[in-house]
Amino acid sequence: MPLPATARRVERNTPARVNQVIRARTDAELVRLEAGSDEAISQRLRELDEEWDVERLLQANASTLVVLGVLLGATVDRRFLALPAGVLTFLGQHALQGWCPPLPVLRRLGIRTQREIARERYALKALRGDFDDLPGREAGAARRVRAALEAVDR
Repeated sequence: MPLPATARRVERNTPARVNQVIRARTDAELVRLEAGSDEAISQRLRELDEEWDVERLLQANASTLVVLGVLLGATVDRRFLALPAGVLTFLGQHALQGWCPPLPVLRRLGIRTQREIARERYALKALRGDFDDLPGREAGAARRVRAALEAVDR
């Protein structure tokens, strides 16, 4: 059985209803900001720069639990070494399959994937008009690519 594609593996392992709630929240935020100013959109883009995606949260939690388990195993009782072994097993499972025990909880809390955050980011950039001034094909590939990348980086 092939491994799921990286970009959608978390969403595929999340119940459809949870994915719908996350998507609906994003869509509602986009509708709210569409009626707002460019500065409101820029502020939201800055907030998105700081938002932790589910992968980062899982990695931070896993590393904390591994360090804690090793410290407790070294100083209190060797049986605490089972904690890092279990956590690293689950982290490996998540890397391969896109699922691990904390994932359903994090998704129900509304923690989004990088792809879901990027979806909002590029919708906001489109609403703000970042892509409106891209040169036409007559400008040449190098100029068009440079302008497109500048709009993405903005």
